[in-house]
Amino acid sequence: MSAETAIEIFTLIAFIAFAGRRLMSYLHALQQDDYDNSRLISWIFKHKVFDTRITQFLLLVIGIDLFTTIPSAVFNIMIFLIFAIGTYMEKDPRKASKKAFILTLRARRILVISLIYAAIIAAISFYLSLPWLWIIAVQALPIMLIAGNTTLAPYEAFVQNKFYSEAQARLEEINPTIIGITGSYGKTSVKHILGHILKNSAPTIITPGSVNTLMGITRIIREQLQPNHRYFIVEMGAYGKGSIASLCALTPPNYGIISSIGHAHYERFKSLETVVKTKYELAESVLERNGTMIVHERTLKFQYSRDIRNRHMDNFIVCGEPMLTDKPKTEQEFSYLAADDLKIMSVEQTPKGLCVKIEWKGEKYTLRAPLYGVHHGHNIALAFACAISLGMEAKDIKTALATTPQITHRLEVKQQIDGSIIIDDAFNSNPPGFRAALHVMKVLADDRKGRAILVTPGIVELGNAHDEVHRTLGTLAGNVCDIVIVVNPSRIPTFIEGFNNNNSGKILQQFETFASAEKWLIENKRDTDVILLENDLPDIYERVMKI
Repeated sequence: MSAETAIEIFTLIAFIAFAGRRLMSYLHALQQDDYDNSRLISWIFKHKVFDTRITQFLLLVIGIDLFTTIPSAVFNIMIFLIFAIGTYMEKDPRKASKKAFILTLRARRILVISLIYAAIIAAISFYLSLPWLWIIAVQALPIMLIAGNTTLAPYEAFVQNKFYSEAQARLEEINPTIIGITGSYGKTSVKHILGHILKNSAPTIITPGSVNTLMGITRIIREQLQPNHRYFIVEMGAYGKGSIASLCALTPPNYGIISSIGHAHYERFKSLETVVKTKYELAESVLERNGTMIVHERTLKFQYSRDIRNRHMDNFIVCGEPMLTDKPKTEQEFSYLAADDLKIMSVEQTPKGLCVKIEWKGEKYTLRAPLYGVHHGHNIALAFACAISLGMEAKDIKTALATTPQITHRLEVKQQIDGSIIIDDAFNSNPPGFRAALHVMKVLADDRKGRAILVTPGIVELGNAHDEVHRTLGTLAGNVCDIVIVVNPSRIPTFIEGFNNNNSGKILQQFETFASAEKWLIENKRDTDVILLENDLPDIYERVMKI
């Protein structure tokens, strides 16, 4: 082997190493978007995630080669050094990410196929002796990833169908009572609360964390569902029309809970009418089995959902607040509660948790839970209605609620060693939850006479409602916070505008990342402070690749 051939081989190896590291960064974004090529493309163009650094160095070397007579071996050594240094400088998303990139078997397959495509372009560059093809090879890496993902789609579908069939068979064999839960927001919290209640009655399995997709639920059935499980609580996420129906086909629900209809994932649905039709796919599935639906009355503000409920009154339990005055109500304020529905009489937030007073079939109950956020009072009511419909005694439900553990990253109140309090509401913020979190922060801050400090990057996926929602939240924050720390402020200018119009001289700090905001907090916080961490942007929103 000649020295020049050896250099070419090492250059090709250096490019493949660089391509592998760069492809993992793109693959990390693709993984966070559920391997959806179209969403990856939108993200790349929206944030202009195209290579500049390596391309600039390649242009420089190619320019030198065009206007001078450097030997090809020297040219290849320079290309080798660019890719070798580029590999060293490229961040590893498995380590340098808030949400670590997980190199699953599927991700590995996509990475290998994409690398093969990228290596083919590099080999063509050598064969044709066309230096500018190196630039195309670098810029085409996201295209190679999309091509790899597309190439493997039939195989992935085959694997998923196999797992799906196994999950169906296991579910039919064990035959637990299935409770499906969906909603624009609140579904994970309702699942957590109901799961805790039912576990005090019989063996119960719930989909963990925020697992709410078809393959995520399939995996839980195959790996965790046991013969002794009496109840299976399934959180059902929706990413478009038909999403809930497909989940119900796998896990046919005997009971269903719909917590809310709102602007979460609004960018995907475009209208609230589409949202309600999608969420009420759960009701249609439950009603096919003559099952029981528990819904919050706010989901009945739409003609579509009211029509379904009116046709099946005996199968519905509505939880909501009764009309407290005789004044005329707008449609948005109107109570859809019937005599047999569950009435939420009051929800009080105390420094030690929630006190929820309800009325059910003429009986009044006071429910207490060590949870924070008045919106959880409504989640508790939904869980109570389902548990009592399943045959649990009210006294047993009350006892279980009193020991409900806090919900991780959802208004989780954490006492710090230095005396300060952190309210961790970092997961998937929504407008009602944001407002409830501000209320909790204010209650706790007033109780200990400390400063109320909000740290937030705002809310994602609000679509056309983005600006108006953030303006309203900014105004509210200006009213209740002593200090507001905005992360990635360019995302939410109307939030800052709302805060500035209503802050009465209060402090506003702006930082590009959570790391810099955290540094400021460490240097400036006091032992009596109550600090609310409201939402935490995924890497694809906060840490856009700079390449």
